[in-house]
Amino acid sequence: MKVLVLKERDLRSLVRPEAALSAVRDAFARLARGEAVLPGVIGLDIPGAEGEVHVKGAHLLGTPFYSIKEAAGFYGNPKRGLPVGSGLILVFDAQTGFLSALLFDNAFLTELRTASAGALAADLLARRRIRKLAMVGCGSQARYQLESLLLVRRPERVVVWGRRSEAAEAYAKEMTARHGVPVATAPSAREAVEGAELVVTVTTARAPVVESGWVAPGCHVTAVGSDGPDKIELDPALLARADKVVADRLDQCLRLGEIHHAVERGLMTREGVYAELGEIAAGTKPGRTGEDEITVADLTGVGIQDAAVSNLAVLEARRRGLGETIEI
Repeated sequence: MKVLVLKERDLRSLVRPEAALSAVRDAFARLARGEAVLPGVIGLDIPGAEGEVHVKGAHLLGTPFYSIKEAAGFYGNPKRGLPVGSGLILVFDAQTGFLSALLFDNAFLTELRTASAGALAADLLARRRIRKLAMVGCGSQARYQLESLLLVRRPERVVVWGRRSEAAEAYAKEMTARHGVPVATAPSAREAVEGAELVVTVTTARAPVVESGWVAPGCHVTAVGSDGPDKIELDPALLARADKVVADRLDQCLRLGEIHHAVERGLMTREGVYAELGEIAAGTKPGRTGEDEITVADLTGVGIQDAAVSNLAVLEARRRGLGETIEI
């Protein structure tokens, strides 16, 4: 059996943000139409090493491959001179079940597909004109989020807040130079969020970092970091206040995300969730319908996103003759 091996450098050339956004948009629409097989997430904590591991699988019906992905975040790694994220994706032939490809992406595809979902949520739920974007968090995902967001919205300015001011300053300098959008730092999360039409949270917080009262009418909030039951970035009262709360996958958000915390505290019910992201992407429910609506997207990360970018990567690698083929 021959298996295609793709490393991070290959994958960075094969899957660009524009193509990833298109693939992720299609995947969410397929999910809403019942054209996907999606098992539950496996979560594994490694407390002695500040580690968390997620395993996700999915198949988009009619596509040539299904995928199983392992992605890990070990938050003590920077002290060791190592990156926080790691991972790989196993890609299988959907007709035979045989392994077709190994994607040693070092979490690159996870970063990219997560940012693609954030851009999709903004495209469907945010105002057309964004005078101020608040980026709460300044790590690697904050960088991917801005890059993908610029495919659908061009904020007039970006204000970033991070727990470490030096990291926020580095983010602001790097993103201004890379994208030509003015990026400034804020001394507090509140000052970043107040007056923003779009807020993106990309932290590992275990206590809310965005309070309901800071969010202005007409604002859209995309919460990315709450991908585990103990994580929370938003004041649950914000979800109760919002005109529309959207889940990437409702069953998952009831266990892992911001919605989970709001429901657990009795501030909203499952029935109070307006839609899944795929329903809006598929056109079965409208997105933003009023300039003054407050909208919240709870993104916990869905396996169909991984399946979408994995299919894209392998098909493009075959077309371009990239990667190494091994026999097993």
